[in-house]
Amino acid sequence: MDEIEPFHVMEIGRRAAELEATGRRVIHLEIGQPDFAAPPQVIEAAVAAIRSESMGYTAALGISPLRRAISRFYQDRYGVDVDPGRVMVTAGASGAFVIAMGALVDPGDEVLMPDPCYPCNRHFVRLFGGVARTVPVGASQRYQLSLADLERHWTSRSRGVLLASPSNPTGTTVPRAELAEMIDWTRARGGWVMVDEIYNGLTYGAKEETALSLSDEIFVVNSFSKYFNMTGWRLGWLVAPERYVREMERLAQNAFICVSAPAQHAALAAFRPDTVAVLDARRDEFRRRRDFLVPALRELGFDVPLTPDGAFYVYAGCTRFSGDSHGFALAALENAGVAFTPGLDFGSNHPERYVRFAYTRAMSDIEEGVERLRTFLRAGGG
Repeated sequence: MDEIEPFHVMEIGRRAAELEATGRRVIHLEIGQPDFAAPPQVIEAAVAAIRSESMGYTAALGISPLRRAISRFYQDRYGVDVDPGRVMVTAGASGAFVIAMGALVDPGDEVLMPDPCYPCNRHFVRLFGGVARTVPVGASQRYQLSLADLERHWTSRSRGVLLASPSNPTGTTVPRAELAEMIDWTRARGGWVMVDEIYNGLTYGAKEETALSLSDEIFVVNSFSKYFNMTGWRLGWLVAPERYVREMERLAQNAFICVSAPAQHAALAAFRPDTVAVLDARRDEFRRRRDFLVPALRELGFDVPLTPDGAFYVYAGCTRFSGDSHGFALAALENAGVAFTPGLDFGSNHPERYVRFAYTRAMSDIEEGVERLRTFLRAGGG
């Protein structure tokens, strides 16, 4: 437990709440939560299901209609056939990671992942006695692992590779050809590959793809939180090779019994064409925000060497202003009323040099936040 760290951004969040309690207005660019509510079709489906369904325990792997709907989603959106029997509905993406790591990681096993990355990824590995072998990556390789990284860092204790495309905190994707190389290389050595796709659907410009189009022998995690705007519903899914499903089901039965029944019934409406139209329009709004925020941050003096092509984050260098991103974030909050996330949450690859901005607020808030930062920085902030 000593090695499982808290979210440092929560300190920012707590202080922001304290300031707001005194009447201060804070511009929140720190939390990776869409500002959109669940689509109205999902809300209506939830109400209807609560009135008509018993809402007792469901199967540990989820209700069959939802598993089939997820399978159809892969066919309709990506042209990929995924057997519904390989789909496991989970308590958010976090539940998917717990089930997957419980089945795949033994004490002492190493799992390779990029640094920076989502902090919980390394903690999920540690939870089962594994070792998160984080590999420093930079802008020159889009903050993603490469085949050369695997060749350099794979050891006799290595068992798997965990990737994220699009990534938190960088918003970058793994090019298809490079992903295929890494999958083939790792599987040739008896290792497994897991791809976090919870920001799939939120890509800008690049063709939207899933790693499942490359192999049936990988693990893919997805979620209803980001593209589907259902963070608090705590619903995700895991697609696994068929031979792993039964043992993962046993673990799910014991760990969770089942996922929230109302959330599962509501999610059936998430794949309706009219719902998808709403979600795609919201994705376009995220892109509009990105297209404003990236050049605005560069103009302020932040180092943003590449434009993120997915998710809703900008990972920005702040060394022009401070060598302590955590102190810089606190100072910006106190003096400018703008909250963003210091790099400390995302690994040990020079986190003091970076901050993450989330463009999950209305454009008017983002514009106001930029102007507040401009005033703060001109006054010597940091």
